[in-house]
Amino acid sequence: MALNFNYMLVANLGETIKQRRKELGITQPHLAELAKVGLNTLYMIEKGKGNPSLEVINKLAEVLGMELKLEIKK
Repeated sequence: MALNFNYMLVANLGETIKQRRKELGITQPHLAELAKVGLNTLYMIEKGKGNPSLEVINKLAEVLGMELKLEIKK
């Protein structure tokens, strides 16, 4: 069950990053360079694969003008 949840989380995250990157007109190589992450790492995230660290996700989010939030459910 946890494996399936992690896959869904990374797939959703990857799609969100890809959409935002495209909205801003940034190529994968340029985003990887700006965020100081490996191009293959970014590629795998956008494909919904891999296991990105919070550090990598934060770097990408910062460049894309996004933020991570963890909130208590209402």
